[in-house]
Amino acid sequence: MSEVECHENYPIQIVILSNFMSLSIYGIGAYILASLFVWLIIPYLLYVLWLEARVLRRSCVNCYYYGKVCAFGKGKLCALFFKKGNPQNFAADKITWVQLLPDFLVSLIPIAVGVFIAVTDFSALYLVLLLILIALSFGGNAIVRGNFACKYCKQREIGCPAEKLFGKEKA
Repeated sequence: MSEVECHENYPIQIVILSNFMSLSIYGIGAYILASLFVWLIIPYLLYVLWLEARVLRRSCVNCYYYGKVCAFGKGKLCALFFKKGNPQNFAADKITWVQLLPDFLVSLIPIAVGVFIAVTDFSALYLVLLLILIALSFGGNAIVRGNFACKYCKQREIGCPAEKLFGKEKA
């Protein structure tokens, strides 16, 4: 098996693809929630913003890609708002499924609302949006991360808690 070369800075196409994936999930989620109550868009989008800021503040500050172009473009963004942390803290951090629950809720809440809408007031549009949201949230994210992001990540080579949790080889 040949060794995969890591990106020092990711190509802009990967950054666009990964951000398109996230923004699509957020947009479809907001649309589904708005169909139940339009005011739900505000707390949902504030929650998304909080999650993104949390990643920058807790993980990106310590990442190898701080100040660089990572697969998600957050290394450069993080450097604009936060001081560089300690890269050794990134590899030493441990992630559990419980800690990931807030991230999963970004998709799971709109999916639950979409199922409720599909059952109570069937609409082909909402069924299609629900299926797209499920596909993007689980399959799409797995493809982007597995084939375009994590596969070429220098931080993964150094040590990544997500790799330990999701990787095929358990530490």
